[in-house]
Amino acid sequence: MKNKFRILKILITVIIFGFLLSFSLKRFNNKPMEKVSVQLTQTKHPVYFIDEKDIREIVKKSNPGKRIGDINIPDLEKKINLLPAVDSANVYLNLNGNLNLDIKQRVPAFRLNKNGRDFYVDEKGTEFPISKNYSFPCMLVTGNVDKSEYVKLAELVDKIDRDEFSKKYFIGITKENGGYNLLTSQGNYKVEIGDLDKINLKVKGFKTFVEKHLVYQEPDKYSKISVKYDNQIVTTLNPYFKENDSLINIGSKELAKAPTAANIAKKEAAKPVAKPETKPREKPKVAVSKPKAEVKTAVKKENPKPKTSTPKPAAKPKAKVKIE
Repeated sequence: MKNKFRILKILITVIIFGFLLSFSLKRFNNKPMEKVSVQLTQTKHPVYFIDEKDIREIVKKSNPGKRIGDINIPDLEKKINLLPAVDSANVYLNLNGNLNLDIKQRVPAFRLNKNGRDFYVDEKGTEFPISKNYSFPCMLVTGNVDKSEYVKLAELVDKIDRDEFSKKYFIGITKENGGYNLLTSQGNYKVEIGDLDKINLKVKGFKTFVEKHLVYQEPDKYSKISVKYDNQIVTTLNPYFKENDSLINIGSKELAKAPTAANIAKKEAAKPVAKPETKPREKPKVAVSKPKAEVKTAVKKENPKPKTSTPKPAAKPKAKVKIE
């Protein structure tokens, strides 16, 4: 009996609590939304791409009746996150009925001019358009940069901003013929770095070249300083710098003396082609036999003398024979 009484007591309590909760929720939903708080989170680099008035206008369109029960918080949060300059947004209600919006803006890593378009790129490699009301001071990059290179390029810009030497010299980046060049504030030369690998080593090599050599030269002497090769720096003289005229002329003369493939080919073509020697045909030799003079030789054969030891009868004399 006691157990039944306890169960009944619990059920009555739950019903009363549910009734009170539903009544409170109904009253809370019918309550007008008195306050909208927009908090634009700032980072180490303050940005002002988003205007608070624009956010309030979005909230107003989402809840024209200004009733708390009519607010669709997930949908409102999604709309704010779709704004190009918004990195993240968090929308929530307080128990007192105040609507809070915490918004984090995108911070540009660099500004890119690509195929006639101007836009920002953040450290995550996300593109977003330029604002008509606000311009963020950052590195300008030009050229046909692939999206796959956005993150590495953002890392390069961050390294330049952190280093006092690099920040003093480098004011822009351009991509030409598949390689990157750093534009400098000193003179009209550019620093060729090639790809985006080994950036620390390349910047260190340029710094060494500046401290040990370039500080003693006129900044307009060079048109390009290349540090893209390992353990070497290659410089290109500026042809419009007066002091380089003699050096360029000497270099041109030396290059003119040096044999090139084209010159060698011309010389080979100019040489007369030796014709194969043709020997006169020899007349066939004809063997001419001279007639031999006929020699008549007369050979006389005489009879041998008879031996004294054995007397033989005398032989008859033979006739003479002529051999021609």
